Amino acid sequence: MKERNFEESLLKLEEIIRELESGEVALDDMVKKYEEANELVKFCSEKLEKATKTVNKIVEENGKTKDFKVEE
Repeated sequence: MKERNFEESLLKLEEIIRELESGEVALDDMVKKYEEANELVKFCSEKLEKATKTVNKIVEENGKTKDFKVEE
């Protein structure tokens, strides 16, 4: 099985949403697509959370890391 990536998963999720919104999906297929969409949402959420944590760490000149905070 091919490893998922965020972009492909997001595109697949958008495709499923369009199909479900069309109203032309049989009930059994709708349930399967809904379950697949839930898995994709979970996967994308985890990827975003991990990316956010990574981006929020900035390496200072001395090699230490600190959380990045936006000053308002």
